[in-house]
Amino acid sequence: MSGADLAVLQPNILDLYYADNAKKLRNTVDKILFKFGGLSNKDKDDFYSLANEVFVDVIKRYDRTKSFDGFLHSCLSNKIMTEITRRNREKRKADRYSVSLDGINENAEECSLLDFLPSDFDTFEEATKRQENGQYRDKVQQYISRLSNEQVNILNLLIDGYKVNEICRILEISEKRYADNMQTMRSYENVKILF
Repeated sequence: MSGADLAVLQPNILDLYYADNAKKLRNTVDKILFKFGGLSNKDKDDFYSLANEVFVDVIKRYDRTKSFDGFLHSCLSNKIMTEITRRNREKRKADRYSVSLDGINENAEECSLLDFLPSDFDTFEEATKRQENGQYRDKVQQYISRLSNEQVNILNLLIDGYKVNEICRILEISEKRYADNMQTMRSYENVKILF
């Protein structure tokens, strides 16, 4: 396409695709993204920005042998698919290196990775603090009320200084079940009350 053809073509296409806050370009992207589903508004904004880059490239490469709409749609589909594949690959890479902090250490059965992380906040220390009259603080009582009977038993045994394997033996539960209970007990949904 010659520079003169491009100069004539650009204003019409730009007006068509970028009128009303790039409505037509956004609609084209939305149709492509619809088949993927589960995208947040931030993801959509990222793809709208990507569409702007593709649009500039498509205008430069467009040769009028096919419809501009079809050529743009094809280029956008390819670019979006490539970007989604790249993002999924990055997520899988990150998942491979994920480790549960509550998972029991295979070499030292009585501790988890969470035991080695420094923190100023200790759920169980907070749970054992009492006010002057011997009662637990209101927040601690709310925290304990959210726990199951088994989790309360685990908490009491931990407060009394029992080790993981002793707690599992006393309560007759597996280490996995203990770890699952600990994960629930330490979850943000339960612990946030104590802050």
